[in-house]
Amino acid sequence: MSTQVVNNPYGLGAMLQNGDVVTRSVFAILVIMSLMTWFIMITKFFDQRRLRKQGREAEKDFWAANSLNDGVAKLKGDNNPYRALAEAGKAAYEHHEANKSRLAGSIDPSEWITQALQRTADMIVGRMQSGMSVLASVGSTAPFVGLFGTVWGIYHALIAISLAGQASIDKVAGPVGEALIMTAIGLFAAVPAVLGYNMLLRRNRVIQEYVTHFTHELHAFLVSGAKMNLGAAKPAPASAKPAAPAAAR
Repeated sequence: MSTQVVNNPYGLGAMLQNGDVVTRSVFAILVIMSLMTWFIMITKFFDQRRLRKQGREAEKDFWAANSLNDGVAKLKGDNNPYRALAEAGKAAYEHHEANKSRLAGSIDPSEWITQALQRTADMIVGRMQSGMSVLASVGSTAPFVGLFGTVWGIYHALIAISLAGQASIDKVAGPVGEALIMTAIGLFAAVPAVLGYNMLLRRNRVIQEYVTHFTHELHAFLVSGAKMNLGAAKPAPASAKPAAPAAAR
């Protein structure tokens, strides 16, 4: 028994084959938007998973180290933000100690270290936000780009009706099908972008809490020598303030 293959004259292939420059351009824009959305969502998801793992390792390993240098050495991984924070804090402390006579009258160690850590933390948060604006833009504009394609398809349907002199289904099915396909593609690009944006934003907030918590603990340790992390090694006494810079000598 032979099976007859019937080509759909009103499908996506027919739309691209019979559509004009505007139709194909709108379709290309929506496809690019969709590809960008999925690329950003996938890469950001794995980046966030790496950052969360590094955050847990920093909480466990850094504060269990015997010295600041040992703690920095334990922060492994590419682009580790916690290592960047530790190195920035260590460098700020050592710079202030080396120029204590010149800086003591103008700025205290706490404020100097705070500024260095805050700059590094701001850069880390800024990198975490990369790509999020693209998802927000796609989620807000893709439906309207699809709507433009819909309006263009209806415009073609009206032209077909005008030329035929009657609204027969065979004259308007193609343009109307083109309009509906554009609407569907616009939603296909926008919905994942909105859902992905909300998911990644929520995960970013968790990582930012890790970074903020680590920054505050590191600042307190560099200023007072006391380890605030209760889950790590026993806190050093306040009198052990030189413990951090001693490791850097």
